[in-house]
Amino acid sequence: MSEKPYRLGVTVGRFQTFHSGHEYMLQKAIDLCDTVGVFVGSSQESGTLKNPFSYETRENMLKTVFGDKIRVYPLPDIGVGNNTKWGEYVLKNILDRFGSYPDLLVSGKEERRLNWFDGESGFEFSELYVPKIIDISATTMRNHFLGDNLEEWKRYTNPKLWDEYQTLREAVISAKDNLDTASI
Repeated sequence: MSEKPYRLGVTVGRFQTFHSGHEYMLQKAIDLCDTVGVFVGSSQESGTLKNPFSYETRENMLKTVFGDKIRVYPLPDIGVGNNTKWGEYVLKNILDRFGSYPDLLVSGKEERRLNWFDGESGFEFSELYVPKIIDISATTMRNHFLGDNLEEWKRYTNPKLWDEYQTLREAVISAKDNLDTASI
């Protein structure tokens, strides 16, 4: 029997690019949950300024850092925005992948996530809002690639990913002028 307080914890993020703030949040989920599901949002999109990396690249970054401590799944956009319809879609994907609803939802406290589950009933879950104690964003990280600021990028990146710098940088550079996005 596990000593962790939660059976299944889930988080949703684009991870464009994965950084130490994401790592901190996911480690909290791992510390609290027997199983951690990570759903990679906007998984259908790559090659754009906002979403330069493919789902596979993002999955690889997550698995390189956490290995089998997490289970990673794609979560394509459905064009409804950040509302209860999106929340229902997220829950359906969790149910399809795990056969049950989560008992813990883990995220950074962002306004756009606060109403995802307002219309949901029929199951109980806890929510953990992990405070932003590391002042970094994926946008800033992408700018480090564009400016070829390797040392600043390394400050906010797990050393397991350092060998991927040039490949990741090339993806950001080739996507920088593509402003088209289906991501909401």
